[in-house]
Amino acid sequence: MPHFEDFYAAKLRGTLGVTDAESVLDLRSANRATAEASLKEMIERSRFAKGKTVAVRLAPPPEGGGETLFQPAGRLLLDAKRRGLVDRLHTLPAQDGLGFYVGLTGRAGRAQP
Repeated sequence: MPHFEDFYAAKLRGTLGVTDAESVLDLRSANRATAEASLKEMIERSRFAKGKTVAVRLAPPPEGGGETLFQPAGRLLLDAKRRGLVDRLHTLPAQDGLGFYVGLTGRAGRAQP
């Protein structure tokens, strides 16, 4: 088995984060409606552009617990993955906080009907 430096081994294991993404969508201060609209717009725009990677940052739960945007955002992104609009989807590593690393398929990556 070949030996990889830690940096490259981490990339193979899928621990890509904010610094690896081409752009960042920061939704840490957004409410649910705004966050969902922003994610839908990002996905819709990606249909007409080349594929790219985006780190979607979400706010941590409030002190004492409570609801976050993690589950609604995750469902929306997972649906886009099922439709072939998202190529890669996983959570951000712990040091980057709450959120997702998203690889948008883009126009060239999808099969044309």
